[in-house]
Amino acid sequence: MRILVTIGAGLLLTTTALAQVNEEVVDGKKLDKEKMELHDYLPAIHGTIRAKYEYQTATDESRFQVRNARFSLTGNVLPIVAYKAEIDLSDQGKIRMLDAYTRIFPIKHVNFTIGQMRVPFTIDAHRSPHVRFFANRSFIGKQVGDVRDVGATLAYTRKDASLPFILEGGLFNGSGLTEQKEWHKTLNYSLKGQLWFAKGWNLTLSTQMMKPAEVRVNMYDAGIYYETDKFHIEAEYLYKTYGHDAFKNMHSVNSFAIYDIPLRRFFHKMSFLARYDMMTDHSDGITTSETEPNKLAITDYARHRVTGGLTFSFSKSFIADIRLNYEKYFYKSGGIPDPSEQDKLVIEFMTRF
Repeated sequence: MRILVTIGAGLLLTTTALAQVNEEVVDGKKLDKEKMELHDYLPAIHGTIRAKYEYQTATDESRFQVRNARFSLTGNVLPIVAYKAEIDLSDQGKIRMLDAYTRIFPIKHVNFTIGQMRVPFTIDAHRSPHVRFFANRSFIGKQVGDVRDVGATLAYTRKDASLPFILEGGLFNGSGLTEQKEWHKTLNYSLKGQLWFAKGWNLTLSTQMMKPAEVRVNMYDAGIYYETDKFHIEAEYLYKTYGHDAFKNMHSVNSFAIYDIPLRRFFHKMSFLARYDMMTDHSDGITTSETEPNKLAITDYARHRVTGGLTFSFSKSFIADIRLNYEKYFYKSGGIPDPSEQDKLVIEFMTRF
């Protein structure tokens, strides 16, 4: 009997300790202590499941899809040394290793990260799937500004200042997640600054230089948002240039507003969503033109989109949500519509643990 009680108490303590770590550690943080206790070594397990149904009205086609099945481990081996490993077991049916890094906190307010990670750039592209407001990403968050790479970053954070801010910069290979054996004469860089200049207000500025092939690409992004307990409004602009006039400069805009209404039964709240985003003709910086020498080809044709939707939350936001969206696309004359980006109805179930 004593053995059973001991085992039960041990399991209870372990579960409690794991829950504490799971709540506190998300992306790797410094522990406010000099010596770690046993439960501090336990990794936090997080995950996001996004399953959805889409009906494309323009083509009268539909599909079910597991958009994400992400799992991550985060924790500490020392109070000032943290780690994170994240994998997506179903990124539209494919397995992808996303994050794999070590984060060190050498002095107060400063952290150094090395490994595989999302490049610090833009607002919307930097959001994890469970904290995105819409079922499908914006053009900035998908085609234009979504970059994961292998490299190192240095960040200075002062959230306790009278004007809280975060400054972050990094160097990266520029060859993506899979081609890590290549040597590079030029490394990519990214710089990002965030400032909370008034209650509820955030201003984010960032820039990135990348050279995915022979052409140097520079991107500049500015975004601002305001939020309260029930309201969020956001606007972001991205400008992209290509070296040697290999492709015309690209512009992209993302803007949206959200309003929450509390509910008393079954659902915790309902959110009304509206979004407008656009992009001019875009090149990935790699695909070359078949008709013009020394020129890049269009990989994403110019388009505008209007999205309206409702989100029903079983609990507080980004834990268990049902997202209902309708997307209306507008392509310019002569533009070739993307097979998966045409007028559509989307119903998504998102679960975060």
